[in-house]
Parts: sequence; structure tokens; C-alpha cells
Amino acid sequence: MTTNTSTSTDANTGAGTGTGVVTGAGLDTTAHPSTDAPASTAPRPRRVDFAKAARPVFRALIGFDAAAREGLDPALVELIQIRASHLNHCAYCLHMHTNDARKAGESEDRLHMVPVWREARHFFTPREQAALALTEAVTLVAERGVPDHVYAEAAAHFDDPELARVLALILTINTWNRIALATGKTAGTNER
Repeated sequence: MTTNTSTSTDANTGAGTGTGVVTGAGLDTTAHPSTDAPASTAPRPRRVDFAKAARPVFRALIGFDAAAREGLDPALVELIQIRASHLNHCAYCLHMHTNDARKAGESEDRLHMVPVWREARHFFTPREQAALALTEAVTLVAERGVPDHVYAEAAAHFDDPELARVLALILTINTWNRIALATGKTAGTNER
């Protein structure tokens, strides 16, 4: 994978910006020194195949993911996974979950609006908005924690068991994003 260090990607639009931008979610989209290295002609070092090298861990994560999804609306599940993948800059998971959402009948309009859902609230139900806000807060937890008003809004739309599963789903997609990024998964390959 090659990247251009002179252009960063705006998480809200996916467009190259050339400069750092702080979005409404507080996400700084300036170049990431650890990942935005100059293009190299050297072969990419081999990365571990996590599913094979850590089978029990991988199976446990699949079970955790399945338990988190249980009883949740599939459209909501994909919206949560898409938003976290945007914030984590995980192209592999973003490609996978937007395709899964399309297969489940999600509209292109809503998929395009996920990164800017606050400016396009009419595309999303209040329940979905609460889940997206919670997804952002938990994904970016190191920046400002999970604000009480964000948690309270989610708790107003989900009963305790649902809210626990939404939180579990946010935790699993963040874990999947980190595995995909750390092991160099390539967007579009859909290796599950």
C-alpha cells in the first residue's frame, strides 16, 4: 500500500485535504506519521495471519462479536461498524461493512451520510443518531472519555441489555479495526 504524505484524508468526506482538519467529532485528520510513510519500492514485510496464529483468540472474538449482534437491528449494526471504521481509518473494514450494508438493503444515500451524520440527521432515526454518537465517543475514548450526555442519550433509546450489546459491538469493531490495521489487511479482499 502506498500513501502520499502531502495529502491527508478528511474523515468526513474521504477527500484529500492537504492540511489537518479537526472535525465535529474532534478527530484530527492530519497525516499519521506511523502510517503515512513515503512510498517505498521495498517489498512489504510479511504480517502475521492473526486467524491462524491465534486461533483460540480469533474464535473467542468471533463469539464475542456474534453475541454483541444478537437481537440488534442489522442496519444499526452496520452503521456502528462503518462509523468506527471511518474514525479508525480502517479501509479494509470500511469496505467490508459498506458492502455488507448494501447487501442488507442499505441505501447509498445513508451510507454516504454516515461520516457527516450530525449535519444529515434527517437520514437517521434518533436511535441511530444516539448509537452513532456513542460509537464516536467510545472509539475516541482517549480524547475526552464518554460524555455523560452522550451516554444518557443512548440509554434513553436502548434498554440495558440492548445498550450493553451496542457497547459490545463498538468494542468488537474497534478490535477488528486494530487487527486489520496491525496485520496489513488489504481493502477489497474481503478475507474473513
